Amino acid sequence: MSIPDYISKNFDTLLRAASNGHLALMECTDAITGDLRYVICAVGREGTDYVFTPFGHLVDGKPYDAYLPPAETLPGQSST
Repeated sequence: MSIPDYISKNFDTLLRAASNGHLALMECTDAITGDLRYVICAVGREGTDYVFTPFGHLVDGKPYDAYLPPAETLPGQSST
């Protein structure tokens, strides 16, 4: 499985923001479910304003329960 270019570019942006100390953890509301989320954001400036670019949210509970490694598939799914 290949990671799309735009995802790699976003990840590079996230790494640069982290190395420059330009990350924030913000409490946000999920636009679809209304659930509370803790969102990792890059912080930038646009003139005198701060701009927060969301990259993803932290998983509630155990993150190991939320994801499967790339080699694993769910029952009924093909690996191709």
